[in-house]
Amino acid sequence: MEKVLKTVLRLSKWSSLVGEVTLTFMMLLTVSDVILRSFKRPILGTYEIIAFSGAVAIGFSVPITSWMRGHVNVDLFTSTLSRKARNAVDIGTRCLVIALFLVMSWRLITYGMNLHRVREVSMTLQLPFYPVAYGLGLAFFLQCLVLSCDIVKILRGTYE
Repeated sequence: MEKVLKTVLRLSKWSSLVGEVTLTFMMLLTVSDVILRSFKRPILGTYEIIAFSGAVAIGFSVPITSWMRGHVNVDLFTSTLSRKARNAVDIGTRCLVIALFLVMSWRLITYGMNLHRVREVSMTLQLPFYPVAYGLGLAFFLQCLVLSCDIVKILRGTYE
């Protein structure tokens, strides 16, 4: 089981790296576009590229944020519960979120297949949409694996 946990962590870190590189690219592109606009030479399609990149940066950062528990957690209710009850609530919420992310992953993959089939592209640069949908679908599936690892850690008593 340790090997599975380490593999999911490694995949989450890789996913985070994709998000970090994409975010850096977005910043460089935006700064370059602003500077070039002052010389009346804007970068064509910046809006489209930033929109695609924003989806990638956010979607690919979700698994590592969840692994590191970097999300907002309001435990006002659960802090009053016993350890056993808190674990049950944690496992229950993880199961619900896994179901949600599985549905989102499945729908993004099928949406990407549809976009690929109809050859949907952006207006200005004619960039295909389907790679972004596929990527987000995979990132959300990785999120399901991270949440499953959380359940394993809760059951083992190592989640804190």
